[in-house]
Amino acid sequence: MSFNPILKAHWIYEEYFSPIAWADDQTEYRSDALTILRTTHKDNKFLTASDAADLENETDAYYRDVYTLGKWGVLGNVIFTNWVVADLADPGSEYYLPEAQRTNRRHGLDFGFSSDPAAVPLTHYDKARKRIYIYDELYETGLTNDVLAEILKTKLARDVVKADSAEPKSIAELNARGVNAYPAKKGADSVLFGIQWLQQQTLVVDAACVHMRNELQQYKWREDAQGRAMRQPVDRNNHLIDGLRYAYEDEMIDQKPEYLPGIYK
Repeated sequence: MSFNPILKAHWIYEEYFSPIAWADDQTEYRSDALTILRTTHKDNKFLTASDAADLENETDAYYRDVYTLGKWGVLGNVIFTNWVVADLADPGSEYYLPEAQRTNRRHGLDFGFSSDPAAVPLTHYDKARKRIYIYDELYETGLTNDVLAEILKTKLARDVVKADSAEPKSIAELNARGVNAYPAKKGADSVLFGIQWLQQQTLVVDAACVHMRNELQQYKWREDAQGRAMRQPVDRNNHLIDGLRYAYEDEMIDQKPEYLPGIYK
């Protein structure tokens, strides 16, 4: 397998690297049962000069370790810790949620095409328990709006999906193809308030939603030179999370705080 070493908490590290006491500066391991070779962007002859320069100039400690140096990542200032993974189809689970009970459905769409995916978390909201159940996801690059529309109609039927308002033409095209899409309302402080609101919920992620799990593991606050968290998220690993914010904007509008006046103008 080939992968970026995103987190030491990942099962791949626990399964293969931890038992052999893999060191951060190690580049190779060989045994009868296992071979590991660590490479970096310097080994990629197809990488453009511009991409190589971006990697060399990376200032964020986590992203430099993982993507520039090829080391296993350790995240300190992750944004979300209020989430669990569960098999929502397991009757023995505390978080069992059969399809018939997914009645308060909320969905959000973050547009993408080439390097960024089109991302949609499909969710159910248990408002009394402040639980958001993420029971399915769409996370795919290269989707034209007509193809995206067909996928959404299959997944959502006539459910409403709140989409990034920065793409009015795409929203109109989805509407024309039978998708019940509406623009999300966004203001200057809506990202921070959306994060704050989501932190007050419990996010229950179905075990099959691997992309949502990856984003929640990696979405982090920007850090200053001393490694202290700043109140500004790094704008990466957040496509499904952005969709989650769009999906719950109506709940957030009801709780708009006075000290963030720029939200939802």
